[in-house]
Amino acid sequence: MVFSCKKVPKELYNWQSLEVTATAYNSLKYQTDSDPNITAFGDSLRPGLKYIAVSRDLLKLGLRHNTPVKIDGLEGVYLVKDKMHSRWKNKIDIYMGVDIKAAKLWGRKKVCIDYGTPIIE
Repeated sequence: MVFSCKKVPKELYNWQSLEVTATAYNSLKYQTDSDPNITAFGDSLRPGLKYIAVSRDLLKLGLRHNTPVKIDGLEGVYLVKDKMHSRWKNKIDIYMGVDIKAAKLWGRKKVCIDYGTPIIE
């Protein structure tokens, strides 16, 4: 019989895939409102953070506040920190700080995302 002292990391999330339309946004008054650094969830935005906004229909699929999201074509894990107007469907908006050029360069595209829903034990 073999025993090990090595701890195996426990998976915290069930990962699911979804194809969405992705655009980009900046924290600028003319793109949002009079307080562009505060999200609909009440979080503060700062350039350099990996945040996204989601259309409200995606909230029902499990993309809730602080859900981790991996976006094809981008490095790292993004967190859901904002929600979009109810007119949008099956859409994410990637936060790009104040870099208008990067947001315009991203444009609008269909991407595959993976998002984690917590495993409850």
